[in-house]
Amino acid sequence: MRRRTAGTRPAAALALLAAGAAVLGGGGPSGAAPAAATGAPQAVRSTGQEQAEPCDLTSTVPPSTVDGTAVKAIKAKGTLIVGVDQNSYRWGARNPNTGELEGFDIDLARAIGTAVMGDPSKVVLKPVSTAGRADALTGNQVDLIVRTMTINCANLKKVAFSRSYFNIKQRVLVPRSSTAKNLDEAVNGRTVCAADGSVAKDVLEKKGAKQIVLVTNQLDCLVRMQLGKVDATMTDDELAVGQAAQDQTVKVVDGFEQPETIGVAMRQNSTDLTARVNQVISDYYADKDKGWQKSFEKWVQPYLPENSKDPGLYWPAR
Repeated sequence: MRRRTAGTRPAAALALLAAGAAVLGGGGPSGAAPAAATGAPQAVRSTGQEQAEPCDLTSTVPPSTVDGTAVKAIKAKGTLIVGVDQNSYRWGARNPNTGELEGFDIDLARAIGTAVMGDPSKVVLKPVSTAGRADALTGNQVDLIVRTMTINCANLKKVAFSRSYFNIKQRVLVPRSSTAKNLDEAVNGRTVCAADGSVAKDVLEKKGAKQIVLVTNQLDCLVRMQLGKVDATMTDDELAVGQAAQDQTVKVVDGFEQPETIGVAMRQNSTDLTARVNQVISDYYADKDKGWQKSFEKWVQPYLPENSKDPGLYWPAR
């Protein structure tokens, strides 16, 4: 059953939500089943930094249903803790009417948790901030992260990733009153907001932004734009579309930067957990009745531009 969402939430309510996020968990509450990627070509680090060390962005362990050391330890403690967002409309947001977390990433987090633990009541969704995602893992605060986390070389130095589960790009939001017609006009010489620890920060540094305002969560950028404190916001395209759907006073301009993918993050020594997650993602995508595509159609597809609604554009063919 679809609940009424906060699509018309006023600025004051958004500000309150952002403030509440800061209190709840460090500022954030980012066809056939696919085979595991092997032997993939190397790619250059995708954070906009020049002369960066290459890495393999598509390599991961094969899917498996076997419980190894990491999974057994999680089951022994009785709960699987998943780091998620609570501020990204349609992806990971707290429904103001029910207090429940909901969205595309939340559906995936619950599917993974239920498959691993065998009991949804043993799955804990813990809000984490964008900048705090890797630290939450390495500090053993969570067992995995499902929070629009980009698979890039910088992140791979800190965490292990599942196979990718969504294609993303960097897009820019501006107030509807803005005269900017494309990404360059919206960014060059402007004050632009981005979430700390996000890919957007690196992209903006090379795009000529006058000033980059970093916030703990990307929803805080929307509030600052509503208040006239920043000229634009850069974030993942699906998050940008969600914000535009949430607030009719902003729009997404033409153009994008840095096509990438997102994945589920785990500690680097949790190889068997990564394998279990890869199996769940494979099964989740193959389930046409209540899996990846159904979640996409519910949370994401309605708010995409008419020429960008094909789910095939967003499932990474590995």
